[in-house]
Amino acid sequence: MAQIINLNKARKRKARAEGQAQAAQNRVRHGRTREQKQRETAEAEEARRRLDALRRDPAQEPGAED
Repeated sequence: MAQIINLNKARKRKARAEGQAQAAQNRVRHGRTREQKQRETAEAEEARRRLDALRRDPAQEPGAED
């Protein structure tokens, strides 16, 4: 005798599995590691500091008019 299954639950289980597989593919394709994010943040901060150090008048904010 065949086993009786609930088609609604089977459909939801299949959709959930497909969603998890898609999420895994997206993580591989678009994901960045924590170290990569931290490195990019540190590089942006260093670039900002370098630009601030090269200002002629450090007290003057960018875009401020006299």
